[in-house]
Amino acid sequence: MCYLIFYKPRHILFLDEGCKATCNGPYDGKWSKTMVGFGPEDNHFVAELTYNYGVGDYQLGNDFLGLTLQSSKAVSNAKRLGWPLTQVEDALYLTHAPGGYPFYIVDKEQPTTDPVQKVSLGVSDLKRSTHYWATLLGMKLMNQNEKNKNVLLGFAECQCKLELRDISGTVDHGTAFGRIAFSCPREQLPDLEALMKKENQNILTPLVSLDTPGKATVEVVILTDPDGHEICFVGDEAFRQLSAVDPQGNELLDKAMAEDRSDEWFAKHNRQKAAA
Repeated sequence: MCYLIFYKPRHILFLDEGCKATCNGPYDGKWSKTMVGFGPEDNHFVAELTYNYGVGDYQLGNDFLGLTLQSSKAVSNAKRLGWPLTQVEDALYLTHAPGGYPFYIVDKEQPTTDPVQKVSLGVSDLKRSTHYWATLLGMKLMNQNEKNKNVLLGFAECQCKLELRDISGTVDHGTAFGRIAFSCPREQLPDLEALMKKENQNILTPLVSLDTPGKATVEVVILTDPDGHEICFVGDEAFRQLSAVDPQGNELLDKAMAEDRSDEWFAKHNRQKAAA
């Protein structure tokens, strides 16, 4: 999904089972995840790219409306590589990553802080969603535009923001199964779960421990908002150990891609990868 000038990844391979917190959607079998961003996960937004080895493509919905980043270098890279760009307004371009995911790139010098400005999600009732994310989850309302029917939320000015856009209709999640994740002190997770129970909100995965081979065990609670957007809260203490930049991340990813000959196997047997 993210392909321009991202930071060294960390890459983890899972050989033969799905995730009990549905990290790779409802799919079983071999899968991997790769974390990419413009800097360490302690202070940068990162994208988790999940690859289910037997799935060739996914049906996209109208839930994920784009990721916005500021980097003139990304714009020049896309032009140099011949990647399609559409100018939507002055100094703002729209492009699509492999798979169709939309990215908005602000054609300005990349800041020294995280260049990822916001992630945009579609909602069916802006007032209801704002109440959920701001009042229940505690995000700060940074900006509200009644004419364009959107709000901008965040936990801090220096962090990537969340934009909610009213699409005036039902939110369709397709089959790609994305989610937004936040880290918080581990001690807050039981209270968060209790609050959601009290407010009769949906808890997709109650407080659970997740093991990662050779790495820290983290605890998470996974919620869904009124439109079914998945939200993962993870205990920060263990997550900081898990999310340390892996100096071998690039090598592990290159090795995994080189060893994945699934396209050749499907072509040899005259079959197509499954479409989710």
